[in-house]
Amino acid sequence: MSLIHLLVSLYIWVFIIAALLSWFPSSSSGGVASLRRALGTVTEPVLRPLRQILPRPQIGGVGIDFSVLVAIIILDIINTVI
Repeated sequence: MSLIHLLVSLYIWVFIIAALLSWFPSSSSGGVASLRRALGTVTEPVLRPLRQILPRPQIGGVGIDFSVLVAIIILDIINTVI
């Protein structure tokens, strides 16, 4: 496995961990909050443009953010093509 494949796979896992952490409440300080901020710093440059393009469907009055799923699919395609 080349270094690029490894880095793309690692970035996919960063998205997965950030998405899972978003499901759980945390205080504004502490280890989990620091980890969320760090992951947000790494993932937001990719997710922000996707959120502007993708519609946010309302399901049960709650907007669902599919940008993480789309980012993971795109990264997986890139990883396969390279």
